[in-house]
Amino acid sequence: MYLDRLDDNPFGTNCWFVAADGTDEAVVVDPGFYADRVRAMLEAAGKRLVAVLATHGHGDHIGQAAAVAGLDIPVYIHQDDALAFEDAVAWGSGFPMQPEKPADLRTVSDGDVLDYAGFSVEVLHTPGHTPGSVCFVTDGFVFSGDLVFAGTIGRSDFPHSNPEHMEQSLLRFLKLPDQLNVYPGHMEPTTVGRERASNPFLASLT
Repeated sequence: MYLDRLDDNPFGTNCWFVAADGTDEAVVVDPGFYADRVRAMLEAAGKRLVAVLATHGHGDHIGQAAAVAGLDIPVYIHQDDALAFEDAVAWGSGFPMQPEKPADLRTVSDGDVLDYAGFSVEVLHTPGHTPGSVCFVTDGFVFSGDLVFAGTIGRSDFPHSNPEHMEQSLLRFLKLPDQLNVYPGHMEPTTVGRERASNPFLASLT
C-alpha cells in the first residue's frame, strides 16, 4: 500500500495520501494546507489524484481541498458539514478561514461506500467534533479525522460540537476491529486495539 502524509503546517494537521498496490491512482484525505506541496508529493510518487476526502469541515482539514482537486476531481464531505464550504461562519467554524468551494463537491452519508485507488472506503458518520464528522473505514485501516488520536480524543466544545454525540461516536469507533490501523487528523498513527486498551478517554466508555 502507498501511504504518505503531510503534517508540516501551523495546526499539525495530517493530510493523508493513500492507494492500493498496483495502481497509479491515489486519494488524498484532509488537504488543509499547501496545495502545491500536495500535488508535488503525488507527482514524486508517480500517483494520479482521483478523489479528495474530508473527514469534517474545519478549515485546517479542507482549506486547500478546492485547490488540490481543481476542476475535475471530486471532493467528498458529509452532508452536515457541506455548509463549511459555503459559509464557514454560519456553519459554526471556530477557524478564521473560509475554504473555497470545490468545483465538484459531493456529499456523503453514513454507510456510503466509495471505490477509488484500488480499495473501497465506507463512510462511518461520527458526529460530535462537528455535525458531519466521519471516519473513512476499510478492512485494514481507518481515517479517524478528529474523533480519536493516539492517547486522546477530539474536542467537543466548539459552538457546533455536541458532547453527547461525541460519546456515541466514540462507542461506534470501539466497535471496529482491534487490528485496524488508525490514521488520525493529528498526531501519530495508532490502532483501534491500542486505543481501546490505553486511551483514558475511551476507558470510561467500555
